[in-house]
Amino acid sequence: MGKGRLEAFSDGVIAILITIMVLEMKVPSGADLNALRPLLPVFLSYLLSYIYLGIYWNNHHHLLQAIRHVNGRILWANLHLLFWLSLIPFGTDWMGRNHFAATPVAIYGMVLFFAALAYLILTITLIAHHGRDSALAIAIGRDLKGKISLVFYAVAIPLAFVNSWLACLIYTLIALIWLIPDRRIEKTLM
Repeated sequence: MGKGRLEAFSDGVIAILITIMVLEMKVPSGADLNALRPLLPVFLSYLLSYIYLGIYWNNHHHLLQAIRHVNGRILWANLHLLFWLSLIPFGTDWMGRNHFAATPVAIYGMVLFFAALAYLILTITLIAHHGRDSALAIAIGRDLKGKISLVFYAVAIPLAFVNSWLACLIYTLIALIWLIPDRRIEKTLM
């Protein structure tokens, strides 16, 4: 089957997730700039999550550019990814409203870890379907960046109980690593 519906559905889900996150930011009752001060942690968690969802949307788009068709396993692997991405608004809101307390930061990290793992599973499923000699398999290679991200998440999650700000710094660094466009697929398809 074609990949068009998978792309459209995934794009729609990610757009809805971003919308949900912004709707969770409540307008303050005051009319001066000091009224915004309590919203700073909420805004910072929103900003980080917005970047993460943007990274997933961008990389998902590139991933699907390298394939021709999908099957049932790919559909389920994609739904698995979307499940973990759908938990990002919850983690974002909980973390921001509780000023980056240890447990919400650790749970947020767990969501990010499992989203990254689901993305890896989707990639493996796509490569298995299209073959080890496919453009996607060649472009992805050993996927060192993806595997390093999983290790960093695994370190940051328990670290959140020692220093939640340091865990958030690791989450931010991982996002910055992925914010630099991943050109492996573009280079292979050109």
